Amino acid sequence: MRILLVVDAANVVGSVPDGWWRDRRGATERLRDALVPYGERGVAGHPGPVETVLVVEGAARGVESVPGVRVESAPGSGDDRIVELAAEAAAAGRGCVVATADRELRRRVTAYGASCVGPSAVRQRLGDGTSGLTDGTSGAGDGT
Repeated sequence: MRILLVVDAANVVGSVPDGWWRDRRGATERLRDALVPYGERGVAGHPGPVETVLVVEGAARGVESVPGVRVESAPGSGDDRIVELAAEAAAAGRGCVVATADRELRRRVTAYGASCVGPSAVRQRLGDGTSGLTDGTSGAGDGT
């Protein structure tokens, strides 16, 4: 069974002051698109394949799923939906990794056995030069 990678869109998008506040939906769509390679390659410390879920809220609601990344628009709090996903994974005996820097959210999901990675683990190909891919590539297609 593939590990579930749940990404806190608001937290990851907001982790770098790159002007995301001018276009929250566009920033979330860029993050969604950058997450596609993680499905096969995995995320730092968790080799692929993984199932990737991007949880969105607020102005980012309505961002569509793409092959390789399921987008879930939280009806209320994105954090609450992320906790629900971690609980569902635990009930199914499935591994879960949550990408967030939110300390309270980390506390809540680890209570269900989820592990956590910071935003930098999933920010590859967003122009900040970081990469969380497990195979050592940048994901930018340059072979580095």
